[in-house]
Amino acid sequence: MSNTKTLTVGCGAYDRTWPLIASRTKIEGFELDWEILPPEQAFLRGMVQQEFDLAEMSFSTYMLQVSRGNNPYVAIPVFPSRAFRHSAIYISTNAGIEKPEDLKGRVIGVPEYQLTANLWARGILSDEYGVRAEDVTWAIGDIEVVGRKEKVPVDLPDHIPHYQIGAEETLWGLMQEGKVDAIIAPRAPAALTEGHPGIRRLFTDVKKAEQDYYKKTGIFPIMHLFGIRKDVLAESPQLPGLLYKAFDDARAHAVQELHQVAYFYIMLPWLVDNIKEVDDIMGKDYWTYGMENNREVIEMMCRYSYEQGISSRLLKAEELFVDF
Repeated sequence: MSNTKTLTVGCGAYDRTWPLIASRTKIEGFELDWEILPPEQAFLRGMVQQEFDLAEMSFSTYMLQVSRGNNPYVAIPVFPSRAFRHSAIYISTNAGIEKPEDLKGRVIGVPEYQLTANLWARGILSDEYGVRAEDVTWAIGDIEVVGRKEKVPVDLPDHIPHYQIGAEETLWGLMQEGKVDAIIAPRAPAALTEGHPGIRRLFTDVKKAEQDYYKKTGIFPIMHLFGIRKDVLAESPQLPGLLYKAFDDARAHAVQELHQVAYFYIMLPWLVDNIKEVDDIMGKDYWTYGMENNREVIEMMCRYSYEQGISSRLLKAEELFVDF
């Protein structure tokens, strides 16, 4: 009789998770039953509804939960998603905004205040351009769909101006009316992708802005991490170490496959040139796991969460991850 235990997983299918999904990388004593989901669904069904034994998690939402003492999952320092977020800032072409500093005193819409992409965009605006969270009025609501509510609502402090938009309003509609000057969101507004002249990205050369940011700071923002539900951890205390090793092995396999040239791992015809450009700027080991390898980034996120009124206290990196 097998002693293998099956664990349910809610997570995205990425090059760094696919070796686990395909069972190329295994975990001794455990079998993973994957449900491949986009991040929003993984977060809702995992972090909020606690449906999965293991789940991909929003880093910002997780910090909010930890600061409140009501996080149903405990994280291991595995980061399925990382991304620069200069591209997440969209402005009205009629608002007279030419540079980041022009956002001071403006109204900026966000679909959910505590999203990790928004945390990073606000942090970059504050650290690099002097536009702090309290220098802006935050309009909270969906970009195109009426009635959206935050999955994990934030009780923002009084010194950060904010309001919930009306039940029949959208951020794009308010932008067209001149009541919202900019939008920050991880997904581009439909109006932008459709080429509407009333909206554009704040940074006209996003790639250069993000590369310049990395050259200056050495920071590659973390978006998501990976969590074990607390009751599962209590039953299998050895799981964090086993999971971490498995995820790191899967990541290493993805790196190896990405760099071989006999066949292309992803559908990019100039993949070799793309890889060389990234390696020249960021080095070969830019997507690492582990707390110490990423301490500067994690501590920056803790500071941003507190400064922006998301976390009720300044968190420490050590309290975010389970020991193993």
